[in-house]
Amino acid sequence: MKRLIVDVRPGEYAVTRLAADAPVPAGLLDLTDVLVSVTRTPAELSIIAPASFAVDGDTTEKGWRLLTVRGPLEFTLTGIMAALAGELAAAGVSLFALSTYDTDHLLVKHTDLGRAVLALRAAGHELVVAPEA
Repeated sequence: MKRLIVDVRPGEYAVTRLAADAPVPAGLLDLTDVLVSVTRTPAELSIIAPASFAVDGDTTEKGWRLLTVRGPLEFTLTGIMAALAGELAAAGVSLFALSTYDTDHLLVKHTDLGRAVLALRAAGHELVVAPEA
């Protein structure tokens, strides 16, 4: 696996589950300079957004930190998410993963962030930790 640059983004994120037929919360897609993900399946509406954006949901789990692989990444690249997930799993760090057109993103619990950074650095990746705002 080639050496990746992974940015540790500032701030806390939340993962929320809403009913499958719930509307997307007003103003959510107006957020800029942060990651917002909205995924609808026949069973649920999942939202990933900064914890400061209040989403009333069936279930909300706060305390996530965002790690973003610097991209863009070519679609022909293979094994990036598998390698990162494996390196984190070996360190006992669980993750919530998602991909966008340009790159891959990992969310790890705030309490696991230090171990995640150490594990990825030990695997040869460059971690750039943004200062907290």
